[in-house]
Amino acid sequence: MIQVSLSIDVESDCPPYLATQYRGIEEGLPKLLDALDAAGVPTTCFCTGDVAERFPRAVTDIVHRGHELGCHGHTHTPFDTLDLAEATAEISISTNILRSSGAPITSFRAPNLRFPDQYLQILERERFTVDSSQAKYKRAYYASRTATSLRRFPVSATSLVLRLPRWVRDPWLVALASPVVLFVHPWEFVDLSKERLRYDCRFRTGETALRALLSAVSLFRSRGAVFHRMNELANFPVPA
Repeated sequence: MIQVSLSIDVESDCPPYLATQYRGIEEGLPKLLDALDAAGVPTTCFCTGDVAERFPRAVTDIVHRGHELGCHGHTHTPFDTLDLAEATAEISISTNILRSSGAPITSFRAPNLRFPDQYLQILERERFTVDSSQAKYKRAYYASRTATSLRRFPVSATSLVLRLPRWVRDPWLVALASPVVLFVHPWEFVDLSKERLRYDCRFRTGETALRALLSAVSLFRSRGAVFHRMNELANFPVPA
């Protein structure tokens, strides 16, 4: 059986380009969660502490819908630009803010999927059990050798893949090994086609992105896939 975890990185709009803009949280996130709820897809929302402070109702909504709330750092600063003290503060501050919602925060994902192995000790001290800060399409994943008590679930493909036309996207998704770990951002479900952004950031955003995502969900379902929150993946054996 194919195990799939579709997660949402809840952050400001397309950081660092539109980092002071939050249309994704205000417009994209409710629409995205409504669509996933209607499709019966549970998700993990990796939220920054900054967003949780600015939009506490969005955090409450995530939890009330039954989705997992995870940590995405505080300011969406890449951790490989921070020293140990700064990294510790980023994780501690955001974790405390998110746990004040009453939700257990046990899953973590670093911004930009950039997280030095030496900082895994911070997550262990903060009682995290799952980390999804690696990516199978990045060299760092293959160089990682650090032992940890965390279950680590690398991302299988960048979020852009889910916005591609079906004839390109579907063969790519079908080839991914289980567990398939995918992610999206709320801002992708706002029409950013007229913004001054890199083309890949504004490409097929808005309603087109939502239709493409639901099409991908249907593809996985047709192949017998089961969708899980990130913390639920930890209940399955480690792939050989």
